[in-house]
Amino acid sequence: MKEVIKKRKLSIAVLFLLSSTTIIYGQEAEKDTIRKEKNIEGVTIISSGNKKSETAILSDQKKAIIQKQAIGAEEISRKGISNVEQGLTKITGITSVKGKGLFVRGLEERYNTLLINNLGSPSNNPFQKIIALKQFPTDVVGKLNVYKTFNSDLYADFAGATFDIETLTYDKPFSKIEFSVGFNSISTFQDQFKINPNANSFNGYLGLNDKKRKLPNEVNGFKPSGYIFSADQSRDSFGEGWNVDNIKSLPNTSLSFTTAQKIKLGENSNLGLLLSLNQGDSYELHEGEKNQFRFNGNEIDYNNLLNRKEYTYTSESSILLGLGFKHKDTKVNFNAIFLQNSENLIQDFRGYRNGQQNQQEFIRANQQDISKFVDLQLNASQNISERQEVKTGVSWVNNNYQQPDRKIFYGQITSNPNEINLSYGGNNLLRQYFDVQGKNYFSTFAEYSIKLGEKGDKKEYPVQLNVGYNGFADIRNTSYRFIFSALGNNPVGSVKINVDSPQSIFDQSLLADNFHFKEGSTSEYRNNLYQFVNAGYLNLNYKPSETWDLILGGRVENSMNITRYKELGSNNVPFLNITKNKYFILPSLAVKKSLNANSNLRFAASKTITRPILIEYMPITYINPDNENIFGNKDLTNSENYNVDLKYEWFPTRTELVAVNLFGKKIDNAIERSYTASGNSNGQTITFYNAKTANLFGIEIEGILELNRISEALNNFTFGANATFMYSDVERSEAQKNETDAEANRKRTLQGAAPYTINADLKYELKNSKNLSQTLSLVYNVSGKKIYGVGFSKLDNVYELPFHQLDLVYSNQITKNWNIKAGLKNLLNATYKLQMGDRSLVPLSADISSLNLENYEVGTSLNLTVGYTF
Repeated sequence: MKEVIKKRKLSIAVLFLLSSTTIIYGQEAEKDTIRKEKNIEGVTIISSGNKKSETAILSDQKKAIIQKQAIGAEEISRKGISNVEQGLTKITGITSVKGKGLFVRGLEERYNTLLINNLGSPSNNPFQKIIALKQFPTDVVGKLNVYKTFNSDLYADFAGATFDIETLTYDKPFSKIEFSVGFNSISTFQDQFKINPNANSFNGYLGLNDKKRKLPNEVNGFKPSGYIFSADQSRDSFGEGWNVDNIKSLPNTSLSFTTAQKIKLGENSNLGLLLSLNQGDSYELHEGEKNQFRFNGNEIDYNNLLNRKEYTYTSESSILLGLGFKHKDTKVNFNAIFLQNSENLIQDFRGYRNGQQNQQEFIRANQQDISKFVDLQLNASQNISERQEVKTGVSWVNNNYQQPDRKIFYGQITSNPNEINLSYGGNNLLRQYFDVQGKNYFSTFAEYSIKLGEKGDKKEYPVQLNVGYNGFADIRNTSYRFIFSALGNNPVGSVKINVDSPQSIFDQSLLADNFHFKEGSTSEYRNNLYQFVNAGYLNLNYKPSETWDLILGGRVENSMNITRYKELGSNNVPFLNITKNKYFILPSLAVKKSLNANSNLRFAASKTITRPILIEYMPITYINPDNENIFGNKDLTNSENYNVDLKYEWFPTRTELVAVNLFGKKIDNAIERSYTASGNSNGQTITFYNAKTANLFGIEIEGILELNRISEALNNFTFGANATFMYSDVERSEAQKNETDAEANRKRTLQGAAPYTINADLKYELKNSKNLSQTLSLVYNVSGKKIYGVGFSKLDNVYELPFHQLDLVYSNQITKNWNIKAGLKNLLNATYKLQMGDRSLVPLSADISSLNLENYEVGTSLNLTVGYTF
């Protein structure tokens, strides 16, 4: 259950396996059974990390007052889960589709928020709302909590869910080493797998190959001024050239070593130590269509008709250091988390752009996406008395996202598939440098709780009052610069180059002054983004009887967002400021009625907000090689959400659950992704608008059942399934008056909202005479067809089609020390698809053979993991 840790070369991985160390402050990976399970009494809103078993977590869910679901270390192990994203998809109503984030109750990632140990966490990627959770290894996770109803101590940015990752605590000292290897039917052992030469190295395996891709010294640190690089500078000032290597792609690998230690400090004190190191790499190969459509004045035809082949080599690293001190009623925990993801991407496009069918082009993009995330956390709690407790926490995050030296060239296809004719003019050689620096993110919370009244014969005090503060400050500086080829004093019409090794031709042309490089960045290259959130809250938990629980919450949150940017013009003009400063009054109510010892009825209502993703309001136009550009809308405002839930849950036994949840949401100023025509009439632009309002209604159904209810022959089988079905509609804003559905006077669903999601798993568990278990799980999930982007210019909406994921996971605790896991992923070999709908307002050209914008096969994967615990 490691993250997807991948491998540069087998020999390197073996060396790393023998030499690396990791200490994880964690729990012993001992399996829990019904026969061994003890009743666990007393539940806090966030359970301790020691309650890791599936049975204990179900008990926690049953007794907690607010609606919370979780997945613990035991279930993570059983289902072969290697990272947090995989783990969260095993919870009711949550699905994930290849790289698109997590969908909760059919709502896309924009509506989610992430906490780590109850402290805020920013995204380390401007294209995502939260950290890419596949980067977060489950080795360091004690429990994943999911809150789908709001409580006032949570951040107000809440409509889908708040995820809280509780890092591992410890029961008993242990050490563990694991090695994983993965094979993909499409990507593994492929000849001619294309990779950047600097990625094809040991530094590339460690994710340190970005050093040679920095902005050249001649312009780094200076305002753009149209700097012209000399021939020598054009050749020597860039850390790497335009060549790529062709290799045989190896299996994906991952490696980790973990240890947890507990040190006794006197009679009443102890110190826990956690250190986790993880490293690995992976190869992915995707091939398929990447098209665009346009209204040409008479009908809809292809703007782009391209085939895209995408080679991705990814290196992931993570380190977690944890120190936990406990003395009687005092607890202090320190966590240091480092995550690094380096994605090296080669994209090859063949076909035509901009409707020019007679100009068959080849386009090569060579980029690296690298993110580095450092999170330092300090948490403390103190029981003042039986009735009073204080707890506090603070964190500092440094995160950096870069696309350094993103190289793109365009040329005309020749009869030789490896050669093209390339012209040095017209931006046909382009370098992009995109940098989002988040050097200072601060998060903090403090809470005082007091229990009032008298217990009498009750197990708990009848009243608990929590008063607290939490907030964060997020400071981002962005830079987006361009360097392109310009004709020299001795221009040539075109040159013939080998697409994989053009550098020697470029060097000759630079010496001959056929071309040189020139900076083309404008005054818009830089902006500064600030978010400040400060909130005070109060929770009154009233328990009038053993069967009733009520939490009345109130939150006052001040949200300030400042955008500093420059319009197109001189670099010497001052920054323009957009300041959005608003107070939100956010009430919440949660009521739980225990109908009997095994069933509950719950009601929740709240008001919350939704903040946009960074790229959605960042004032830049992000340029892609196929002229599909992303334009941030700096005028976006936060959504305001009104949420209602009514849930019935029945626990037939300690291991079983049946639940039905009705929910509704009204989202004012809902944020939506839209496809519009490009401002220069070529290509497409993805941008974002606030709708006027959106209404959503749905039902969640969940069941976990032991199949011996059907037959004793099925005594070792457990079946779990959950489904969400949702209806949504949108009232459009003035900014959306030109969208296709508005022109046709048609209703439509909310962008990003799926009509249904389904998750299911069938588990078989067998224990031997030594109480060591083998489990086999069949896991399935899917979400329904949803609007990926709203259509404009008489074109229908773009839809993301269902992706049916079916996995088979086997786990065997061979001995007390040795365990193995095997997983077959995507057994159905599903294809990912984006497709334009068939309700455009004008006819299609006869040349259009399908409505696909994007598609590719993912392939079936086999992953094997061997672990040794000592």
